Amino acid sequence: MISKPTDVIDAFAEGVNTHNSDLLISLYDPRAVLIPTFSGRSRKTTEQIADYFQTLIQKPGLGISLHDKTVNIIPVQDEIYALSGLYLWRFSVDDELLNFEARFSYVVNLGLKSPILQHHSSQIPRSL
Repeated sequence: MISKPTDVIDAFAEGVNTHNSDLLISLYDPRAVLIPTFSGRSRKTTEQIADYFQTLIQKPGLGISLHDKTVNIIPVQDEIYALSGLYLWRFSVDDELLNFEARFSYVVNLGLKSPILQHHSSQIPRSL
């Protein structure tokens, strides 16, 4: 059950780490916008979000870990929050397990069954 802002991030990580696309998709409101880590296209429909996660969970060795001390939570209004922070993605490419540092931001409404309204994630550049 999602009752606090960090529950959203925890549920997202669980969905990624268990390769559960149904859990991931269920977190996104039908009006949600996803700007994903590993795609150059925004996803603006449930079908597009589902397609992204159903493809992503096929990556061998897929996992994610949160850098807990980087999480920022900003109350916006009532049950609406802005969240941001850093996480580490990992999966195999050509039989080599690779790590991808990324930053994220969410806008969530805990009053909704599917609380994610907006999610942006992008890889952290290796150098300036």
